[in-house]
Amino acid sequence: MQRMGMVIGVKPEAIAEYKRLHASGSAEVNALLSACGVKNYSIYLREPENLLFGYWEYHGADWPADAARLDKEPAIRAWLAQTDPCQHPLTSAKDGEWWSLMEEVFHLD
Repeated sequence: MQRMGMVIGVKPEAIAEYKRLHASGSAEVNALLSACGVKNYSIYLREPENLLFGYWEYHGADWPADAARLDKEPAIRAWLAQTDPCQHPLTSAKDGEWWSLMEEVFHLD
């Protein structure tokens, strides 16, 4: 199992829409994430900085392959078409990076 934390900015004017989308969620997207080994997935909002912090546990053997599989799924693409306009990458994001991966510096079971 691999724990993964990531962060991204959320547009202040889009926070209500982002919360609305996630309140109802997408059963199909959730099933696809689960099928690709994503479990214990949470997203947290930090205001007034307008940051989203995402955390999940990956229970697979090849994250790059599972991520590529997810990227090809029409339901994932449709979901991202709704959520991506609410977000913006951090100014420190690497080229092509949307959500910025974070380094785990502490964990307690």
